[in-house]
Amino acid sequence: MPSRYKSRQSALQFLFLADARQFDINQAIEEYYGSLASEESEPVPERDEFALQLARGAIENRQQIDELIGAHSDNWRLERMPLVDRNILRLAIYELMSLPTPTAVVIDQALDLAKRFSSAESLPFLNGVLDAVNQKLRPG
Repeated sequence: MPSRYKSRQSALQFLFLADARQFDINQAIEEYYGSLASEESEPVPERDEFALQLARGAIENRQQIDELIGAHSDNWRLERMPLVDRNILRLAIYELMSLPTPTAVVIDQALDLAKRFSSAESLPFLNGVLDAVNQKLRPG
């Protein structure tokens, strides 16, 4: 079983692929796993159930998640955000909304993904949005 961080990383890649290519999430997942097998004779890696749950949940709840992002991202329209940042937010907000993962873990892991896949300038923005959304979703 992959670590939760690796699962979140895979889920982010599913979401990014779906967003960038305008795929539905299942098509993005198939494309992702298909690309991991470098030759026809190699088996496709086993599916990561936690990553699938995160990605599908973020897509199924995208309207509500995007409304939360819009309400807490001053001066930034969702469609103008970098693709990776938008999908890190979707992933983390879904987890805050729907799973019992501790808040600090969700935000720290989201920022770790941003350090790896985004820019240093994105970190304060992502942290601010996630903190504001968290205060709305998990007051106290």
